[in-house]
Amino acid sequence: MKGEPERASPLGGRMLRRIVYTEEQIRARVEALGREISAAYTAADDLLVVGLLKGSFIFLADLVRRIDCPLQVDFLVASSYGAGQTSSGDVRLLYDPETRLTGRAVLVVEDVLDSGHTVNRVLPLLAGRGPASLELCALLHKSGSVLDRKPRWVGFDAPDEFLVGYGMDHGEDLRHLPYIAAV
Repeated sequence: MKGEPERASPLGGRMLRRIVYTEEQIRARVEALGREISAAYTAADDLLVVGLLKGSFIFLADLVRRIDCPLQVDFLVASSYGAGQTSSGDVRLLYDPETRLTGRAVLVVEDVLDSGHTVNRVLPLLAGRGPASLELCALLHKSGSVLDRKPRWVGFDAPDEFLVGYGMDHGEDLRHLPYIAAV
C-alpha cells in the first residue's frame, strides 16, 4: 500500500518496488474526474473522447462510464517508448482516427504525461481538424513534462518513477494490474 516500506515482489518477471496508487484511490479519483468532466459538457457539445492507446484504455473505459452526458469514443495510437523506460522523443502515429472532429468538443485522454512529447505532437494534429474545443485529461502528470498545452483535468501528480499497471506497461507487460506501481 502507499506509504508502506518499499519491498520487491516478483510479477511477470519484473520486480515491483511499491504500490503508488491503490485500486481504491484510482476508483475514487476517476469518479471525481467523471463528475468534473460531466459538469463541463452538455449534450449539445457533441463530445468525442479520444483515448491515446495503449496505455489509456483501462482509464478511458472507467472514465467514460462516469461521464454523464452523451459521447462517442475513438482512439489514436502513438508511440515514443518502445520497450524502454524513457521516451525516445520520436513520436510515431500508428493509428490516426478518421472520426470527424469539425465542430465537436474533443477530449483527449492520456494515461501519463511524462516527457510531453506525445501530446505535444498529437494535440496540434487534432486542433488542425477544426474541433469546437480541445481539452486534455490525464490520469497521471509528472512534474518533469514539458507541455505546450496544460491538461484541464489531472487524476494525480505522479512521482518521477517508471510506473506500471492500470493500463500502463513495461515492454507490454503489467498492464493488467488493478493498481499503479513503481518498477
